[in-house]
Amino acid sequence: MYETPVALSTSLDGKEQKLVILFVLEKMAFPLSEANILDICTSENEWLSYMECKQYLSELTESNLVFKLPKNDLLSVTQSGVSCINIFYTSIPLHIRDEITEYVTKNRVRFKKRQSYFCDYSKNADGSYTVIMRINNDMNTLMELKLVVADRGHAKYVYKNWIDKASATYSLIQDTLLEGNE
Repeated sequence: MYETPVALSTSLDGKEQKLVILFVLEKMAFPLSEANILDICTSENEWLSYMECKQYLSELTESNLVFKLPKNDLLSVTQSGVSCINIFYTSIPLHIRDEITEYVTKNRVRFKKRQSYFCDYSKNADGSYTVIMRINNDMNTLMELKLVVADRGHAKYVYKNWIDKASATYSLIQDTLLEGNE
């Protein structure tokens, strides 16, 4: 007989769920957007439900265990949050700590790129599309490009390629603009 899997979040109490969020932030070792935290903890791993994760993120921020970077609204664990993890580390079930550690190890680079390389597009009044591409570091925007393309197909193509080509694009533009300035 087949049984429907029970979401892990139903087996954890509120304190443990908050510790899961703190542990994820500490293991990632760089600030994350709320959307990325929600993806990691809810849809990609089912450690928490979406609504609980949103609520606990808010509570962790209000209690100064997590802070929001002022320029880009990325979230990071505070020193108090790290101390909390150290004190209550064993309250997070071992299998969940292991899952988080393995997940972060496999996905850290992907999330770092997702955080660093932003891309979006929108339709213009004349039917063309503007693609906005941005490279961010933890504190500010390093480069922002706006490219007008003829149609949605081209906008989607640029959008899909941005993460893989952002670094090379940045280097090419920087090298071209600084050429001969040595």
